[in-house]
Parts: sequence; C-alpha cells; structure tokens
Amino acid sequence: MAKSTPVKKAWRSLSWLAVIIVGLFAINAAGVMWGGGSWTPKLALDLEGGTQIILAPKTESGQTVSQEQLDQAVTIIRQRVDASGVSEAEISTQGGQNIVVAIPGELDDETRNRIQSSSKLELRPVLVAGTPTDQSVGGDTATPEPSAEPTPAATPSVTPSNGSDLAWVTPELQAQFETFDCASTEADTANAAPADQPLITCDDTGTVKYILGPVEVEGANISDATAGMETTQSGASTGRWVINLVFDGQGTKDFAEVSTRLFGLKSTPPLDQFAFVLDGQVLSAPQMNGIITDGRPSISGNFTEASAKALADQLKFGALPISFTVQSSETISATLGSSQLQSGIIAGIFGLILVIIYTLFQYRLLGMVTIASLVVAAIMTYITITILSWTQGYRLSLAGVAGLIVAIGFTADSFIVYFERVRDELREGRILTSAVEAGWKRAVRTIFASKATNLLAAVVLYLVAVGSVRGFAFTLGVTTIIDVIIVIMFTHPMLQLLSRTKFFSSGHPWSGLDPQALGAVYRGRAEFRKPAASLDPKKAASSAREAGKRQTIAERKAAELAAASHGASTGGDTKTTEGKES
Repeated sequence: MAKSTPVKKAWRSLSWLAVIIVGLFAINAAGVMWGGGSWTPKLALDLEGGTQIILAPKTESGQTVSQEQLDQAVTIIRQRVDASGVSEAEISTQGGQNIVVAIPGELDDETRNRIQSSSKLELRPVLVAGTPTDQSVGGDTATPEPSAEPTPAATPSVTPSNGSDLAWVTPELQAQFETFDCASTEADTANAAPADQPLITCDDTGTVKYILGPVEVEGANISDATAGMETTQSGASTGRWVINLVFDGQGTKDFAEVSTRLFGLKSTPPLDQFAFVLDGQVLSAPQMNGIITDGRPSISGNFTEASAKALADQLKFGALPISFTVQSSETISATLGSSQLQSGIIAGIFGLILVIIYTLFQYRLLGMVTIASLVVAAIMTYITITILSWTQGYRLSLAGVAGLIVAIGFTADSFIVYFERVRDELREGRILTSAVEAGWKRAVRTIFASKATNLLAAVVLYLVAVGSVRGFAFTLGVTTIIDVIIVIMFTHPMLQLLSRTKFFSSGHPWSGLDPQALGAVYRGRAEFRKPAASLDPKKAASSAREAGKRQTIAERKAAELAAASHGASTGGDTKTTEGKES
C-alpha cells in the first residue's frame, strides 16, 4: 500500500534534515583536516584569556590628545578588528591617553598591524626618482611595494603652479634628497610630512629614492576598498593581489584632474608618475597610462592575500586620527575561567532537565518528541558554532553561553504552541491525523510570528551592542533560526508519523493525546454533547469541567438557547447564567 502524502512529506523532511546535519559534520571534518578547524568552539577572552596591548599616542612636544580623538580611534580599531574575523575583542581607553586592546588567543602580526597602523593614505605626484621605472597606472596598477620615510623641504622661492611643478624642488630639498639614506634611523622613525609640502622617500629595497609633491588626493575621500586578484583587459587573472579603491565624488573629481595632467606628461618621466603613500611609506609609484575618470584606481605590489585584505580593511574604515606606538604587549589570563564555564553548562543542563520534567508531566510520552527535538537542535547548534569558530573567527563567551541557555526555553515554546493546537483540534472532535495537520496550520503562523520577533530583537541587539553583548545576541539569533528549522523539519514530521501509530491514534492515556481526558465536546453541525461517561466519576467530572472551560462564546450561547428552548417547551422557568469568557 502506498504511503499517504503526509507520510511522504514527513520522511522527505526528515531525510533532508539528516542530509543537513551530515553536511555540517562533513564541513567541520574537512576543516579539521585541511583548514585548521577543531571539534570544539573557540572560547572568548573571558573564558580562555588572550593578548593585551596598550597603545600610546605619538604626539609632538606640548600637544595633548582629546577624548574625541581617542573615541574615534577606538571605533576605527574595533571596526578593523571585527573585519579581521576576531570576535569578542575588548577595546577601551585608559587614563584619557592610552587605548587598551584585549584580543582572545594569540595576536598575529596581521592583526597587530591592523590595530596600530594609522593607515593614512595620500596620493602625491612624483617630482624626482632616483632610478627609472616601467610601472604604470590605469584601471589596474602594478608596482612593487616600497617602503620609505619623508623629510620636509624648504618653501620654494617661486610659487608652483601645480603639484607636478619642479619649482617645488628647491636647492635645499635637492641637497636633502642626495644625502637622504633610506636605511638611516631618521628614515625609520619619520612617518609624516605636511600635506602642502613635498616629501622625500625611498622604496623598500633602498635603491629608488623619490621627491614627491604635495598631497593632491586625500585618503579620506576613499568610500570603499577591497582586495582582489588583478585582471588584464581581457579578464584573465595575473595571479597578483591588488587593492581596488573607490573614491567618493570629491575624490573622483580630484583624481580625474590629476590623471589628466599626469597623462599629458608621459614624455617627461618621472613627472607622469603618481605615488600612493601610506603612513609616509610609498606603496606604489606607477606611471599614468590613461585618464581615470570613474574614481576606481587600484594599488598593486608584493601583496599576499592576507596583507591585501588587511590593507583594504584599514583604508576602508579610515585613518586613525592620531598615530600610536605599542607601549606594552602581554598575555593575560581568563577573566572568568573554566569554573564559570562549568557553572554555565551546569545551569544549562539543569534548565534542560526542568524542561524535560515539565514536558513529560504535561504531555506524557508526547513529551519524548520535545526531548528528541531539543537533542537534534543541540547537535545542530554545537556543530554550527564550531564551524563559525574556525571560518568566521567567532568565539564563545559566557554571554554567548547564556544565549544558548535562554534558547532552550524559546525552543520549548514552539513545541508547546504546536502541541496545544493539536490538543485543541482533538477537543473539537477531530481524529488525531486530522488534528495534527489542522493544528500545524494554526500553530505555524504563531511560531513564525514569535521567532520573527526573537530574531529581530537579536539582530537589533547585535547591531547596536558591542563586546560580549553581541555574543549573546549572535547565539540567540543562530538558535532562533535553528529552532524554526527543527520545528518544520523534525517536530512536525515526527508527529505526522506518530499520529499513525496505534499507541497515539487510539488515544492511550499515556500518549498525552487522550480525547476523553482532554474533554472533547464538539460533535459537528453546531451540536454539542457532554463528555462520554467514564467508569471513574472523578475523571468524568474533570473532563466536564475541562469541556466547560474550552467552550467558545458561540458554543455557550448555543447551549443557553438550547436550555431556554427546553424550558419553554416544558412550561417551566429556566434560569441561565451567562458565562464569562475565559
């Protein structure tokens, strides 16, 4: 005999759920073998400890750092750290001067550079180059990654007409250029020059020195920066990593004017070159081989995937308002430790036990569906959090553990709503298989509305909060999504299958779906009857009371009309008492 449509749908849903779970385990297994993954989630700063660095601002003698500058720096550093995939970092100010950054686990060089680099990008025209170059600029740029430091020059005696005017190169500046040593201590410590003054710098090999004109395009005009593979005009990849820039309106206008001028100087190199200068270091000084009017140049050099993405994040989130040096860097222990984690786990287990006791007491063996659903939800949540740990840098904090514990109650709510809807259908006289389908149609709308509210609250909390509160919001959002998946793909299909078993369909007292115990009173066509007689008078009285409570207003009015009609036909006085809606 062919399976009915609900049964087919139930087995299909359970099969897809099994595929999803197996797929999650396969993804994590692949990560363990080849991607640096683990079978346990990474822990946050409060549970594992990590690295703390203190950043001290670099200021001129007599200058002070304002609180506004510190707050802006904290915001930018937090954006950079979050973009690197590090979760649950703590960033704060100290003593109105320093910034303290605490990151879970070991601090790698890329993350350290993200944190302390001021990342101020300036675009300056090249006036003098120590050696020739065959680099070029267009929609894609290609250059080696230089490293150099600036030296300010004297004011020109003749006012330059533009940034490429050689009037900027005064005798004093030329003398400094000739004696400037890229390997000197001066070159290592200097890192800035006024935007309206020329700059002396070198490449990272120390073989090419530059005199650069004043800043003509500010890095603050960058609206976006992304890392990607360099491509040719035909769309083929060159295999080199580049940073693709997108300027805002002002930056696009400025860069179009500069590229137009430099393209007209192709016959007089190196005046046709344009230098991308980051924190006083030249990233590239390519030739201008076209007029760029769309505001989308790119920077290329000796970048790796990690360094290209790190630089792109730094440029995208903006430059720090002040420069910092690392005052100290040390390993710190967990602020809470494993004992608090164990306490949180014990609290979660205790809450789970209470939920299990309640469901078994309220729903008898039907509560086993709730227990099985919670187990499947726990497995999916654990493997999902584990995968996010090594793919997205997520770390589980004590606040995140609290979110998981709260999710137990939210998940149980979904089952209770569904079960009560099914029981309501049984009270109205439906058979179990019909009650399951009708109850699901009524319950699923309520479940979706409830979960949408939970998910919206989690998203808003995640967006507006910082630190460990975001961890709570994140786990709450993840478990809410998993809860919906479990209810649709496991709880409902299991109830569809169980409703066709003899134990549940016969309304066994231990099934939790006994129509007589539930007080089923509805017979159809607006006719009502009392609960069926029972050998146990107490049980019959209990069923009658339950039936009275479950009556709708229409049912009560129909019963009153029937009583009044009966009293009129017998000639007696009938008194009725209008029931209050419960």
